[in-house]
Amino acid sequence: MEACLAAAPEHDLVLNLGDVVGYGASPNEVIERSRGLGKTFVRGNHDKAVSGVMAMTDFNPVAAAEALWTREQLSTEYAKWLRELPQGPILVSEFPQMQLVHGSPLDEDEYVVTLNDAIEPLLTSSKQVTFFGHTHLQGSFSINGDRGDAFRPAYESVGRSERCQYPLKDGVRYMVNPGSVGQPRDGDWRAAFAMYDSEAGIVTFCRVPYNVKGAQERILAADLPSRLATRLAAGR
Repeated sequence: MEACLAAAPEHDLVLNLGDVVGYGASPNEVIERSRGLGKTFVRGNHDKAVSGVMAMTDFNPVAAAEALWTREQLSTEYAKWLRELPQGPILVSEFPQMQLVHGSPLDEDEYVVTLNDAIEPLLTSSKQVTFFGHTHLQGSFSINGDRGDAFRPAYESVGRSERCQYPLKDGVRYMVNPGSVGQPRDGDWRAAFAMYDSEAGIVTFCRVPYNVKGAQERILAADLPSRLATRLAAGR
């Protein structure tokens, strides 16, 4: 997270698409840092599970173990804060053309992984841009009339900080996933985020190297499942 913030250019607003906690070994620190960055959040399924808003019946054993551990670590204040996070879609008054969700505008826990998954949310949305999370996969889906398209950023390396610009077109509706700061799953280990220039109509996808070994060591020191540590190096 600190690596992403250090790499981000000057910006006016920070928007969080959910799963503030989950998988990592520093939940209180991440919540504290996130709350200091802005006030616009959408709740994620891990936020709900950790704070007791939803059951963990759909979680795999590794995710459930981490969620239970996180629940035990959280301060009373931060647990309450997680419970009160709002459900998407969230609107931002300064930018009426966009909305924020965790899964999709139709279901906050829906996984939008393929273009086929995105078609119904895109067709029913009244907003030009829907920013979403949940899948840990950086990229975009769009629909223009009866034509749909999927986009994944192309980068030149897997070891340095890089950006990929994605211009938005008038009359086209988009679902944009900035990727995961904490646990990418697209085969690129670097932390992911995105910048949105609302005036120019450009989304810039970003990837940033970070101290993977340090994150792994904290996970292992907490006696969490080793899979949570090893997967970070593979971006899976």
